[in-house]
Amino acid sequence: MSHTPHELAEEFPDKVDAMHALKADNAHFAKLFDDYHVINRAIHRAETDVEPTDDLHMVEMRKQRLALKDQISAALRDA
Repeated sequence: MSHTPHELAEEFPDKVDAMHALKADNAHFAKLFDDYHVINRAIHRAETDVEPTDDLHMVEMRKQRLALKDQISAALRDA
């Protein structure tokens, strides 16, 4: 199995403990976290041609991932 890039633990290595705590205590953060992983894995499958997609859909998925990452970053900053 190949490594999935852009995992949140890699994106925020100094915030792993904070992410676990927020997931347990904050339902909104837990949803953001789960949604990020769903879209990140979909992007990885598309990039590796496991589930190919067109360029427009790829761009939209990447925008969605970035928006989720921004929200997660803000939540971590505010925690």
